[in-house]
Order: sequence, then C-alpha cells, then structure tokens
Amino acid sequence: MNGVTAQSLRDKGVNYHLNWGVSLQHLQEMTAEIKTEGHTPAELHELSILLWKENIRECKILATMLMPAEEFPADLAMLWVEQTPTQEIAELAAMNLYQHLPYAKDMALQLIAQPYEMAQLQGYCIMARLLSTKMVLNDSELNEFIDQAQSTFKSGISPQTSSIALRHSILNAIQKLSQHTPHLNDYFEVAFFA
Repeated sequence: MNGVTAQSLRDKGVNYHLNWGVSLQHLQEMTAEIKTEGHTPAELHELSILLWKENIRECKILATMLMPAEEFPADLAMLWVEQTPTQEIAELAAMNLYQHLPYAKDMALQLIAQPYEMAQLQGYCIMARLLSTKMVLNDSELNEFIDQAQSTFKSGISPQTSSIALRHSILNAIQKLSQHTPHLNDYFEVAFFA
C-alpha cells in the first residue's frame, strides 16, 4: 500500500470501497508474475471477472491487465465500459485490453457515438491507441470518426458534466489521425479550433 497515493486519490474525489494506492509498475509486476504461473486463458478470464467486480482501484486495473483479449467477448466489453468508474480506469482499460481486441475498431466507433461521456472517452482512447499502431480507417469510418469528434468537441458535450477529459481524448485521437492523414491537417485546424 502507498498511503500517500491513496490519500491523494481520495482528495481528488476518486472514491472506491478500497484504494491502496499501488503503483502501476507494481501492478504490472504482479501481472507478469501471475501470467508466468502457467494459468490457462480461461482461468485468467475468470480471475479478471472476479477482480473487475470488486470496487477496488487496483483490482479493476489488474482485471484489465490480466484479461486475455481472445477470451473477452464484445458484450462483456460493453458491460465493463458501462461499469467504468473513473477516467484512470477508462484510459488503462483502453491501453491494457481494449486496443488488443479483434473488434477494437468497431468497438471504438460504437462508443464514440454513445450519448454518455464515459463511453465516448473510452472510444476515443481506444481510437488513439489504434491510430498509434497505424491502423487504417476506410473512408466511411474516417468520416464517421471525424463527424462524431467534431460534433462532440464543438457542441455535443453536456454542460452538467466535466468535459476536459473527453476533449483531451478527442484531441489526442485527432493528433494520432493527423500523423497518418497530413492532407487533413488544415481541415482539423478549422474544424476544431476556429
């Protein structure tokens, strides 16, 4: 336990049933140790589900690190998205698990079209991760992505929610996209900053 980190998270309004403040590096070491013990993907799947059900920061993070992508069906992924409590867990789930799913692109596009902010945030986090790996969007997907991003960034954000994290995730995804589509950079400048 890291009491200073745990207290800092509580001071910032991150409320879990338990929060030990364990560092990501230590959680990664724990994950590597568990994975070297020879567990089957089915066993890791079951363990991940049990960990996710706990309202404990470290358990949720470990669940995203341990869940085998090939054992994670789309309906369960959407349930986890709905149950994601914080921006930190959303970003870590995208990094540790969601970007590795065989249906990650479809999931991201589906999430950015959702009406609630946490789903959108996770969709843009996944999309940024995928675009970092030089994933290609076809014309239809590209248009859908840009339309959703522009709409949400400009006017689709609910005034009663905190939208800084969502705006940041949109800009991060657009930045990754612009690295692959430099011919659209002038359009992005006008569409998002004019």
